Amino acid sequence: MNNKNTLTQLISVMLAFFTMGFVDLVGIATNYIKNDFALNDTMANLMPSMVFLWFLIFSVPTGMLMNRIGRRKTVLLSIVVTIMALLVPLLHYSFAMMLVAFSLLGIGNTLMQVSLNPLVSNIVSGDRLASTLTFGQFVKAIASFLAPIIAAWAVIRFGDWKMLFPIFSVIGVIAVIALNFTKVKEMPVEHQSTFGECLALLKDTSILMLFLGIMMHVGIDVGVNTTAPKLLIERTGMALAQAGYATSIYFLFRTVGSLSGAFILAKYSSKTFFLVSITMIGLAILGLFFVQGAIAIYFCIALIGFGNSNIFSIMFSQALLHLPSRNNEISGLMIMGLAGGAIFPLLMGIVSDALKSQIGAVIVLMLCLIYLAFLSPRIKDSNKVAE
Repeated sequence: MNNKNTLTQLISVMLAFFTMGFVDLVGIATNYIKNDFALNDTMANLMPSMVFLWFLIFSVPTGMLMNRIGRRKTVLLSIVVTIMALLVPLLHYSFAMMLVAFSLLGIGNTLMQVSLNPLVSNIVSGDRLASTLTFGQFVKAIASFLAPIIAAWAVIRFGDWKMLFPIFSVIGVIAVIALNFTKVKEMPVEHQSTFGECLALLKDTSILMLFLGIMMHVGIDVGVNTTAPKLLIERTGMALAQAGYATSIYFLFRTVGSLSGAFILAKYSSKTFFLVSITMIGLAILGLFFVQGAIAIYFCIALIGFGNSNIFSIMFSQALLHLPSRNNEISGLMIMGLAGGAIFPLLMGIVSDALKSQIGAVIVLMLCLIYLAFLSPRIKDSNKVAE
């Protein structure tokens, strides 16, 4: 009976992880919105900025809310807000309303990012926790992978890419129903972090550099998600519905990288794997400066996806191990670092408009990579981080 209850809990939680992946539809949606409203790159890239800005604002308050109402209710609230975001374009489709929709999507995802992993720790523990969280990220990546495919199918079948929203909304409703009827015994919270406690950690040079590193990582992640279809359209003349598959390729190889990374990190040091990962990203970004053919662009996008798949987990674990007594504050701070997804895509749009070419976005991607290369000497083997 206990095993059956745990299975029910895990199924409900995995549905929540799937809805967490809805946030990545912003990449392909940005490209369609740019076409629909004849936007320049700067205005179009406001979309991902509206999503990821909220990580900076709401990460710590979400932790405080979670301590008050509980983890399961916080996850439920996050899915409800996500569903609201998906319904907005169906009520009225305009540039202003899409900014509202993506703001709600960002708020919902912030609530979910902060609360879902701790909720899982109330269901499984020990060695099973790491594998369960890894599987959850895999389920999340499925949604990220499917979004461009569903949008392209909707264009072909219905002539409207926005059919993506009701499809994801239905899944969100199912996730709410499943989790609402799932009982989870939550462990009491001993300490509630504050903004001051989180921000004070930035005085530690190692924590500051890792925080900035996470911002750069997310900048690359969201930047490639948004820019890949534009590169194909600019250099090959490909239609958007077809070019959108580049985003799916990115997330496919990011997923493969995440799964294989768990095994690789068990055999090789974090430092070595970090260097290999940023080398792969660097070679791919360098390639994007020059390659023109679709296959070559797809290859570079795939290489970035694979290389960028474990950067976050390495930096996050380094931060936790650096100051193990301050894990609550560090977790909140590192999630705030996801706000890099608001800053760098907007900067990519500005530079691309200035140069009248997506080469501007590639330049910004390279700047993010250069910082990660600068950070790499500070990455230590896991067993030496706390020394």
